[in-house]
Amino acid sequence: MKLLIVLFISLFLMGCEEKVYEDPNQDYISVTLESTNVYSDVYLNDILENDKNVEILSKNYKIDTNELGQKEYEIYYRVDKKKYVYRYKIRVLDSEAPIVFSGVNKSVEIGYDEDLCNLITYGDNYTGDIKCEITGDYDVNKTGTYKLHYKLSDSSDNIKEVNVTLTVYKPSTGGSSTPSTPAPKTEFSDIYKMHKNDNTEIGIDVSKWQGDIDYSKVKNAGATFVMMRIGVQTEKNGELSVDRYYEQNIKKAKEAGLKVGVYLYTMASSTKEAKKHAEWVVKTLNGEKLDLPIVFDWENWNKWNTYKLSFHEINEIANAYMSTAKEKGYEGMLYSSKFYLETIWQNKKEFPVWLAHYTNNAKTSSYKGKYQIWQLCNNGHIDGINGDVDIDVLYK
Repeated sequence: MKLLIVLFISLFLMGCEEKVYEDPNQDYISVTLESTNVYSDVYLNDILENDKNVEILSKNYKIDTNELGQKEYEIYYRVDKKKYVYRYKIRVLDSEAPIVFSGVNKSVEIGYDEDLCNLITYGDNYTGDIKCEITGDYDVNKTGTYKLHYKLSDSSDNIKEVNVTLTVYKPSTGGSSTPSTPAPKTEFSDIYKMHKNDNTEIGIDVSKWQGDIDYSKVKNAGATFVMMRIGVQTEKNGELSVDRYYEQNIKKAKEAGLKVGVYLYTMASSTKEAKKHAEWVVKTLNGEKLDLPIVFDWENWNKWNTYKLSFHEINEIANAYMSTAKEKGYEGMLYSSKFYLETIWQNKKEFPVWLAHYTNNAKTSSYKGKYQIWQLCNNGHIDGINGDVDIDVLYK
């Protein structure tokens, strides 16, 4: 008896399903976009036009633009109590050419036997597999200056062409040289006078290169925070190691009453590795409370061509690290120079930014994006440290 009742209810519900009508003539709605670029943010409501009497039943979903090709979607809507479906297609394309983000005047020692394609640094938004072709007459076994033409092609046949001047030289055999004049230092006190106000704090960032630090003197000089290197990866796919002075730095900085944050110098080449690196930082902290974020510091641009990554992939690597830090109860942060923040880093999840832009004589950076910390010099001098140190402004 129960089985019959269940069967009856099922049949009844099936009979009550609302009939869906096709809209082959686009009488009521239409889609205004036939194609879009890969990784673009496109939502249904942004590309949909409809009559005012139309009730859209489909949610405002995001179009999948992570892969190239044609995508098919269905839009459900109601007009005069009738339910309709409109089927539409949209093509995801890669229309961006590779970019070159290095200089084009290059010098190599006579007898150079490495790949000349790697003399310049280049990348692409979608693929890490870029075809490099070089034309022009040159001889790496003969000193001179040569004009080369580079042609870079991505998987969608987008092309970037650039002219490179190659100088082949013979190394000097030695001899006398003029002594160099010591570079001027940026005094912490000068930075403090220029940048300290009710909305800022002035601090430093350190690693093993600063050696033993007298944090009491650093505090008395006016610093209120320190960003310190917790660890480093010295080669691609290599192991992480704790900075030799990290434990000493965090202990003494806290004892002096300074706010602290940490950064990891990483060469991560996958989201999986980046997540492990963030977990390593948390494990190394061992419950240590931080006032400032756990920073993702990726700077291996001189080896970028060997990574075979797209710009999208390196951004996903950064997001994996910072998101993992957030999941573990810390704040994530992205460190980079102005050039790469403007050229490569997208930071779509809007993690706080630590900007490196060395313009210590300016009151503000010309970088137009948002940033929480500004590293404005690497030749700073502060009482308590022997040698150079980076000086930073923290915006409250």
